[in-house]
Amino acid sequence: MILDTAKSTLLAPFELEGAKLEQVFGTLAARRVDYADLYFQYSRSEGWSLEEGIVKSGSFNIEQGVGVRAVSGEKTAFAYSDEISFSALQDAAKATRAIAAAGQARVVKAGSRQLPVQLYAAIDPIASLASEHKVALLEKLERKCRARDPRITQVMASLGGEYEVVLIARADGHLAADVRPLVRLSVQVIAEANGRRESGSAGGGGRTDYAHFTDEVLDQYAEQAVSQALVNLDARPAPAGTMAVVLGPGWPGILLHEAVGHGLEGDFNRKGSSAFSGRLGQRVAAPGVTVVDDGTLPGRRGSLTVDDEGTPSRRNVLIEDGVLRGYMQDSLNARLMKMPLTGNARRESFAHLTMPRMTNTYMLAGPHDPQEIIRSVKKGLYATNFGGGQVDITNGKFVFSAAEAYLIENGRVTHPVKGATLIGNGPDALTRVSMIGNDLALDTGIGTCGKEGQSVPVGVGQPTLRIDALTVGGTAA
Repeated sequence: MILDTAKSTLLAPFELEGAKLEQVFGTLAARRVDYADLYFQYSRSEGWSLEEGIVKSGSFNIEQGVGVRAVSGEKTAFAYSDEISFSALQDAAKATRAIAAAGQARVVKAGSRQLPVQLYAAIDPIASLASEHKVALLEKLERKCRARDPRITQVMASLGGEYEVVLIARADGHLAADVRPLVRLSVQVIAEANGRRESGSAGGGGRTDYAHFTDEVLDQYAEQAVSQALVNLDARPAPAGTMAVVLGPGWPGILLHEAVGHGLEGDFNRKGSSAFSGRLGQRVAAPGVTVVDDGTLPGRRGSLTVDDEGTPSRRNVLIEDGVLRGYMQDSLNARLMKMPLTGNARRESFAHLTMPRMTNTYMLAGPHDPQEIIRSVKKGLYATNFGGGQVDITNGKFVFSAAEAYLIENGRVTHPVKGATLIGNGPDALTRVSMIGNDLALDTGIGTCGKEGQSVPVGVGQPTLRIDALTVGGTAA
C-alpha cells in the first residue's frame, strides 16, 4: 500500500513508468558506477506560532523534486531537480554521469531483500485537524501554563506538522517507499520575580498526527516548562571544578548523541577522523555501558520504515557492555569499509546528499535505582535538562550547558544551580560511567540533528547515569 501511494504521488502523474526509469539508469551507466539511485520526494509542511495570546506567524510549504546520484569508488556525482519529469531526470542523469570512474568499478552484489516493517501509519497530520482547532490547541497550552503560577509573564508556543512521501529507485532494481508523518509541539515560558527573569521549555511529538496532543500531554508540557522556569528563579550560581555528575533520564541523552553518537558514524571512521576510528572490538566504555541506535521504534521521531537508500531500518548495537561493536553506515561507507548496511542513510531532502546519520540513539538501562545513584554522591551535580552544546568529533571534546541542574550534597539533591556547563571528552566520559540506572527513558520527541548543513529528526534517551570526575564550569566564586 505504501509503495502504491508513492507511485501514485511521485511517478504516475508524470508518466514515469518502469521503462523510463530504466532509461535514466542507462544514461547513468554510460560510465560504470558502483551505486546509483533516484530519490523522489513530495512533502507538505506547516508551522504555527503563538505569542502574547495571538498567532504571530503561520506558514505552509509544498516541495517536490528528485535527486539523482551515482557513486564510483569514493567519488559521488549528484544532481537534483524540483521538476519531476522524464526530461528533467535525463538532464540530471547526464549531469551526474560526468563522474570520472577511478579505475575499474567493482560489481556490487545486492544483499538479501528484507521486507520493511511499517512503523507508523501512512497519515497526513496536516489534514487531521482544522486550522481553527490548531490555533485553539496553542491557546489551550498557553492557558495551562499561565494558570500554573502568576509569575509566568510570557508564553510562546509553536506547532508544526509534515506529510512526506518518498520513493527510492536503485540501479539494482530495488524499489522502496515510505510515507512519513511528523508532528511537534513546543512551548517556552518566561517567569519573573524580584527583578529576575528565567525561562523554561518543553515539548514533544512523533510520527503521528495532532491527536497525539491530548489534554494529558499538554498538562505535562505546561508542568515541565513552568517548573523549569520557577526552579531557575531560585537557582544559585553553579560551582566550578571536577566532581561527580549525575545525568537524569531521557533528554540528557543528547549529550550521548553529540559526544559519542557522531563519532560512531561511518564516514568519520572511514576517513580516520573519529576518536573511535580503528577501535572495533576494543573497550571504549565502562562495563555495563551498551549504546544502540534503533530506527525501528514505532512512532518515534527518529524512526524510519526504510532509510533514504531504501534499506529497512535496524536496531544496531554500537557499544556492547563497554566494547565497540559497530558503526552506522550508508551504502558508500559500508562498501568502502567492507561492512554491512545498517539502515542509517539519511538526507534532509531530495536536494541533499545521503550521509550516515543517527535515528534514535540511547543507552540501555542498568541495575541501579536512581535514588541509590544520588545517595552515592557526596558532592556533585545533578543535571536533568540540557540546552546547547558543542562537540569536536576528531577528539571527542564537548561543552554542554545545563538548562536545569541541582547540587548533590551528602547524597541528597539540595538547591538548584544556574550557569553550569559540562566539559569533557566523550570517549573518556564513557569510561567514567560508574552507575547506570534502571529507569531508561526516551525524549518526548523534540530532537533535530545537524550535520554538514543538513537537519534531520532524531530521538535520544538514557537512564540515570553517574559519571565520575567530570569537569563542571560554573559561575560561583
